[in-house]
Amino acid sequence: MSSAFKAYDIRGVYNQDFDKDTVYKVGFFLGRLLNTREVAVGRDVRVSSPEIHDALIKGITDSGIDAWDLGLCTTPMVYFATVHLNAGASVQITASHNPKQYNGLKISRAKAIPVGVDSGLVELENMVNTLPVVPASVKGKVFQKNVKDDYIAFLKGFLPDLSGLKIAMDCSNGMSSILVHEVFGDKPSYIYDTLDGTFPNHEPNPLVEENSKDLSALVLKTKSDVGVMYDGDADRVIFIDDKGRFLQPDYVTAVIGSYFLAKEKGKVLVDIRTSRSTTEYLQKKGASEVIIWKVGHSFAKAKIREEKCIFGGELAGHYYFRDFFNCDSGMLASLIVLQSICKIKKEGRTFSSLMDEIIKYPNSGETNFKLDRKDEAMDDIATTYRSRKPDRILDFDGYRMDWPTWWFSVRKSNTEPYLRLICEASTKEELDRHMNDLTAIIKSYM
Repeated sequence: MSSAFKAYDIRGVYNQDFDKDTVYKVGFFLGRLLNTREVAVGRDVRVSSPEIHDALIKGITDSGIDAWDLGLCTTPMVYFATVHLNAGASVQITASHNPKQYNGLKISRAKAIPVGVDSGLVELENMVNTLPVVPASVKGKVFQKNVKDDYIAFLKGFLPDLSGLKIAMDCSNGMSSILVHEVFGDKPSYIYDTLDGTFPNHEPNPLVEENSKDLSALVLKTKSDVGVMYDGDADRVIFIDDKGRFLQPDYVTAVIGSYFLAKEKGKVLVDIRTSRSTTEYLQKKGASEVIIWKVGHSFAKAKIREEKCIFGGELAGHYYFRDFFNCDSGMLASLIVLQSICKIKKEGRTFSSLMDEIIKYPNSGETNFKLDRKDEAMDDIATTYRSRKPDRILDFDGYRMDWPTWWFSVRKSNTEPYLRLICEASTKEELDRHMNDLTAIIKSYM
């Protein structure tokens, strides 16, 4: 069975890339890896989640430590529980935005610090693959824990007065459905707000623009000020403006970042794919430094701690908050954006006018290429474009190369079998020319 151990979580097609025996061993060795006497466990609504949950709990308790069962949770709820309950470790059973046949495990140590490839996942994989399982003579116990009410109370601390706002909201039949009505009440126009692990209306991936077409239509039909769409485990969110336009999530980093910069000047973290429109706007709003870093929540959270950033955002729709243990929460992000929209609406402005102020350059969006010879394609691109003397080369997560009027990023996905390309330029003509050239190189390796 191929490994489901990825860069920042365990994930794959269930019963193909991993199975309940793998999950049992993960549970069994977690206490040893993280030196804890208890592990908090949450799960999403996927069809395979109950079986994975049972195997994980059995592995944890067979090792002699306790399992704190949180029940159905969003991933940010599990982060919250880890800190709120002072758990030594936690696991959320989820495959986030992936299709229904996928599942996985997001592991955190105390204080909701993620366990990734450079912070324990490699060691855990080695334990699972090499060490014998010898059940403890005294098994751990299972305790039921409920943090939903406390998490809702935390979120409501960021809730603006919504009386003058029209909101359309798509929950993707995912885990945000267990929270939205209690947080937002009856104010939004909801779609797909019931739990269904088969995701019958669309895949729970908000970054694929096609998945947001029903929400865009709802925004226009209801004349809403904004559309909000969460992914399957509610750690990500995307937005639709009042014109029904899908907003690339790195542009929204500028909105949320400026909210925090108005309160305190400091550093903001973005990922290697982030638009110059965003970085320039953040600098204009007073960011002391905009730090560009690797894609992925475990990398981002570690860097935010290291650099003491006030906020971080990614193209994938992850937004990281210092006030939330440097973790990501789609719902918290949406509350901050709604606060910003409430403010500009009182000034007689629209969400779309704010986005038009931020977005300055034509951008390709992220294009995915499925190919086996990823490394060869990337090496060819690096060699070809280094010779063109870019102003800046970043090579810590694939490559990003910048020139005065354009830039590109090419990188391998850490969770899916794709090479990802994004390009931005000062004009549409220049963007098309560079995209055609880069695409031709990539396709020569397909």
